[in-house]
Amino acid sequence: MDRPVEELVFAPLGGLGEIGMNAALYGYGPRRNRQWVLVDLGVSFADPVRTPGVELVYPDLEFIRAIRRNLLGLVVTHAHEDHIGGIAQLWPEIGVPVYGTRFALGLLEARRLSEFNGPKIPLREVKQGGVLTLGPFSIEFVPVSHSIPEANALAIRTPAGTILHTGDWKLDETPVVGRSTDVARLKAIGDEGVLALVCDSTNVVRAGASPSEADVSRTLAELVASAPHRVCVTAFASNVARIRSVAEAAAACGREVVVVGRGMDRVIQVAAECGYLDGLPPFRGPDALQRLPRDRVVALLTGSQGEARAAMARIARDDHPALKIAAGDRVIFSSRTIPGNEKAVGEIINLLMLKDVEVVTDRDHLVHVSGHPRRGELEQLYGWIRPRIAIPAHGEPLHLTEHAAFARAQGVPEVVRAFNGDVVAIVEGGAGVIGRIPSGVRYRDGDIVVPGSAPGLAERRRLAFSGVISVAVAVDGRGEVAGDAEIQASGLPERTSDGEELLAIIADVVDETIDSFPPRKRRDAAAFAAAIEKAVRNELRAVWGKKPVCHVLVLGV
Repeated sequence: MDRPVEELVFAPLGGLGEIGMNAALYGYGPRRNRQWVLVDLGVSFADPVRTPGVELVYPDLEFIRAIRRNLLGLVVTHAHEDHIGGIAQLWPEIGVPVYGTRFALGLLEARRLSEFNGPKIPLREVKQGGVLTLGPFSIEFVPVSHSIPEANALAIRTPAGTILHTGDWKLDETPVVGRSTDVARLKAIGDEGVLALVCDSTNVVRAGASPSEADVSRTLAELVASAPHRVCVTAFASNVARIRSVAEAAAACGREVVVVGRGMDRVIQVAAECGYLDGLPPFRGPDALQRLPRDRVVALLTGSQGEARAAMARIARDDHPALKIAAGDRVIFSSRTIPGNEKAVGEIINLLMLKDVEVVTDRDHLVHVSGHPRRGELEQLYGWIRPRIAIPAHGEPLHLTEHAAFARAQGVPEVVRAFNGDVVAIVEGGAGVIGRIPSGVRYRDGDIVVPGSAPGLAERRRLAFSGVISVAVAVDGRGEVAGDAEIQASGLPERTSDGEELLAIIADVVDETIDSFPPRKRRDAAAFAAAIEKAVRNELRAVWGKKPVCHVLVLGV
């Protein structure tokens, strides 16, 4: 009997089609009995218009549940939420050890303890530069620069060849915190021979090279030193280099750093345990604001993306118990605005400006740099690695398409543009999409996770658009209506354009429908309720132009 063909495949569940929600499967072996490793399990942030009430989006793990017995482990490239944010909640569906560096695992465990009451996750530390063996996979953690400590590219060696999965990376010789990209190691891996490069596409549309984190550090030092009053800095909580730069800038001019925001507290605790904040004065809590003069404070805040419940938004709304912003204060947005968050961030900036607060963004000064490579950096990487196959990752369709064209221009023989759910054969001379696996999204709605197709979310959008009406009618055994119908409405205007009260119109329609239904038919509660609902919605469509959600309850008495 012929031996089953051993195949090497790549199957993304997230991150190829959007920026965020990264989750990638690598499989090796015969088609019916492959062994798998999962690289990252992240989240993306929900669109409040499309999914009102939902904060986080997770990849659907239906396929992983089906191959769970052959899943060898979950390997984490770095500690950003779009790479580890789904692990704490979804791990029970996976049930395998999680491998990563100390900082990544520390943040993961801190988040599990603070936000979830789930089972303890088996965490296995791998040092940067270390090698992990899982079945047919030998995985080397190659240090790379990024906007968080201990980011890694993964050199995944298999009997079929080597894959370099870059994760998020850039070239930065002065990253302030953590190691710079190990260029010598990448060149050596390229000299060994790389079958496939699965590479970050986030900044492929930008020419040149990303500035260094050290450049931002110098700018922050100047802005803090020149401020006449209080300085507030908001940044991504996970950017430890930025936290350290702010602390050094504050210390240089005799100011104290006050941390406002639980997310920032958590990162600072783990970063301190890993030694990344050594040599700095202690950070203060919000209670210190009452005793410190304005010109002796640098407040480090969460909420750079306009999150409504984070410190920055609450301060802008005068809704924070500890910090009241004042005219002449300087607020620095040391971050970029993630696409989709522009409106929320803009509202905060406008509120601050109405208070005569000075607002500094990356439009004015170099107060933020990206953690992702531009085209100049990508060109260098392709020159070092010389892959035979390129698979663009970490991007929206625009980024993946641009990256595919870029890779071809670098002379890569085979380029595969794949999306979530595609199964890509990684084989020289025959690389390409060979099938599909179940993929999609799930939403964190409050404290539960619901399918992407959950009907409640569609209804919630309708409620947001046109409101809701509730009608209760009591009917006795003879079909007679007992008393008046109870009517409640939410989200409707009070009057029509002609000045008529909408509630009065609804009440008239309900009464007319009741009168038109003979008593014997009223005993069919479902038909009676459907008739009232249809009449109410049609009438409102005629006088208002919208058809709200209408719930009718027929009670037997």
